[in-house]
Amino acid sequence: MARIDELPPLREVIRRHGLSAKKSLGQNFLLDLNLTARIARAGGALDGMTVVEVGAGPGGLTRALLAQGARRVIAIERDPRAVAALAEIAAHEPDRLTIVEGDALAIDIRAHLQDARARVIANLPYNIGTALLVNWLSAEPWPPWYDSLVLMFQREVAERIVAGPGGKNYGRLSVLSGWRCDAKILFNVSPSAFVPRPRVMSSVVRLVPRPSPAVCSLDALQRVTGAAFNRRRKMLRQSLATLGVDVVGLLERAGIKPTARAEEVPVEGFAALARALDFMQASSNPPAGAPRTARHQAR
Repeated sequence: MARIDELPPLREVIRRHGLSAKKSLGQNFLLDLNLTARIARAGGALDGMTVVEVGAGPGGLTRALLAQGARRVIAIERDPRAVAALAEIAAHEPDRLTIVEGDALAIDIRAHLQDARARVIANLPYNIGTALLVNWLSAEPWPPWYDSLVLMFQREVAERIVAGPGGKNYGRLSVLSGWRCDAKILFNVSPSAFVPRPRVMSSVVRLVPRPSPAVCSLDALQRVTGAAFNRRRKMLRQSLATLGVDVVGLLERAGIKPTARAEEVPVEGFAALARALDFMQASSNPPAGAPRTARHQAR
């Protein structure tokens, strides 16, 4: 079995397979082997681990993950040209590299895990990175099928993921990330590290799932954050009016001032709003056959 470092250079692989990066696929290839090794190491010890990589491209990070000792790498790639390039690595590591061709947004990764817990380490395609993260953060049941996410994003997206209350970067993505994970920017990556060179700085972010996030339903949290941040300049007593409940009562139950604005409310506050929303809706819509309380009768 050939060693990973005996594989042909990435630039040669790209040339042979005609792998010019496609903007429509959000492709920017990493060819710096020192950098791909650094990203792989950022995922922690990989011995015995199943690693999921999305947007593997010509396989630079794939090689690094295998070299760092991953027991199995599941590489998800939708570009047939890149799939052919990855097949060369699989020929050398047939028991350790599984290639899944298709759109990562439409693939149920759990079907390929064979009941194993996994770790996601990926240079995500820019055009679907946020959508993929939201999908992974919305996983049910929780804790999820992965033990950590180490992901490359555009710097501005990374700053939104890790943002806390009080700043312009704090928004719906920040709340969802902070509710379910501990998120941290590990390091930045210069545009010069990519082929082709993007116009923006990139950052590697690590997200570790919280075993017990603040209690609330995902649906209610998405509703309150959507209403609050869609009109983030307004006070909550105005922005939450679209929820169709008694907003003053909702805020009072959650312990939040009606004059507060979305960017001032911490993750725990949004979780309290989500719980209050579920309670108020359940109280106003009791199950069929349930006894009507005095409050319901008054209405």
